[in-house]
Amino acid sequence: MTYQVLARKWRPKRFDDVVGQQGVTETLRNAISRNRIAQAFIFAGSRGVGKTTTARILARALNCERGPAPEPCGTCAACIEIAEGRDLDVLEIDAATHTQVDKVREIIIEGLGITPVRDRYKIFIIDEVHQLSSASFNALLKSIEEPPPHVVFMMATTELHKIPETIRSRAQEFELRTVGTRAIAEHLRKIAAAEDVEVDDLALVLLARFAEGSVRDALSAFDQVIAFAGVRITAEQAATVLGLIGRDVLFEVVETVADERAAAVFDLVGRIVEAGQDLRLACKELIGLVRDLMVVQIDPSRLDDPELAADAERLRTLAARFSREDLLRAFDVLARAESEIRYSSQPRYHLEMALLRWMHLRRLVPLTELLDALGGGTGSPRSAVGASTSTALRPAATPRSSAAAPARPSGAPLAGTRPTPPPQPPKRSAAAVAAAASQVPASMPSPSETDDRLSAFTDAVRRHSRMLHGTIVLPAQRIDVSGNVITFQYAASNRVQLDRCRAERQRLEQIASDEFGHAMTVKVVPGHDAVPDRETGAPQVSEQARLREAVMSEPAVKTLLDVFPAEINDVEEIK
Repeated sequence: MTYQVLARKWRPKRFDDVVGQQGVTETLRNAISRNRIAQAFIFAGSRGVGKTTTARILARALNCERGPAPEPCGTCAACIEIAEGRDLDVLEIDAATHTQVDKVREIIIEGLGITPVRDRYKIFIIDEVHQLSSASFNALLKSIEEPPPHVVFMMATTELHKIPETIRSRAQEFELRTVGTRAIAEHLRKIAAAEDVEVDDLALVLLARFAEGSVRDALSAFDQVIAFAGVRITAEQAATVLGLIGRDVLFEVVETVADERAAAVFDLVGRIVEAGQDLRLACKELIGLVRDLMVVQIDPSRLDDPELAADAERLRTLAARFSREDLLRAFDVLARAESEIRYSSQPRYHLEMALLRWMHLRRLVPLTELLDALGGGTGSPRSAVGASTSTALRPAATPRSSAAAPARPSGAPLAGTRPTPPPQPPKRSAAAVAAAASQVPASMPSPSETDDRLSAFTDAVRRHSRMLHGTIVLPAQRIDVSGNVITFQYAASNRVQLDRCRAERQRLEQIASDEFGHAMTVKVVPGHDAVPDRETGAPQVSEQARLREAVMSEPAVKTLLDVFPAEINDVEEIK
């Protein structure tokens, strides 16, 4: 007897046999039981999910000698002939072959008036119906809307959106979903037992994943693996036949990224290339592993699922070495690399750079962690307008987990940040301030002492209010601290900034007095560095000063400076 492939041998013959489509099959069974049979059906979905198979089972249920029945008997002449594709009253038409309107008129429309030879209904199953021409759809329109009582149309398509709305509105639509990995693996296990084939659980999972939701693809791949390995199939044999990357290699790649061993990346990718593996498939498998790690991160109880159980311990250990942010970035990096590899003449380079980029992005840590490391968020990493304030780079080669902040020596400043300012002294009473003021030495401080006092004052303003620091201190042309007097200098023509600083003078004096321990006075003076206009002699405002003034007056910028620990270092107009 001629060998029959598994996809045909195990094609479902009853509604209960259809894998993963309970919603569709139950609806059809109930419709038959209640005699609510439509004149046209559309079965849509991706390849291999059971569209044409469901149409055939429905045709058998309608024409069964014991029916119409919710389940065909499978033993009568009509059931057997429909299953074998030789029933005269059930016509299967390939729309790709019969695209022209003349074919549709000849095969379908002209035969509508002819009663069935033996069966209860004359059924037209049109496969890949979206391939019909517009003229063919127009010719079918009236026939589908009002067919003779003995005619039923069943249409299958992988591209529902290509069917005209006029056709769709006259038929009942059933969308068949892709089948889950677990359901496919269980289906393959039952078939393996019936075929006396011994298969590892991990091999079944590999086959189910390879099918990507298509039961037919899974059966075809299973047939191929049996031909290679015989009646005893291991995960390694399944991976070899399907061209999949071994799980050990995938775990080694991710562990290399976790260890930040950049040099090892080139050796690993070289091994994959030398093994003849498709690098796009390698990216795809790495994306799947990253997804598994994210599942374990979010819900560790899922390790008991058959899909993850085979690698449960390795997944648990490796997931602890990544944060969720790391895995989200890795997914984006690998997905982009997979797309780039498809059209690249040097796919190896793209995969290597993707892994190095993932390794580099692991240095990014949430800004809140940096602020916590600086001691309660008192530090303020510098950033420019428009720069990201949600993450910052941590020192290289510093492994971390999702729950650990970057380690640093006690008291040492974090890389890329200013040293933590000294603790703010407690506020003193007015009497104490006045008493201390009388004890201030009359001698002028040295230049280094002046710089230290200026730095202490500006840090105190920043601690008190970041918005005050960004709108008063940073725009100043010059700030001098001399004795008990702090002088702010702005461009002579910048009346708005001069008035703003004068309005905040009392607040600045209080901050300075608290910082230095004695009464301080703030003065605001115009500068002399404005360039006079050649014609009028009036001072001109520099373009940079005008831009900074415009930015500082924006409410959004004020809110940004008040909420985030950022400073505006430069302003540039984008034209």
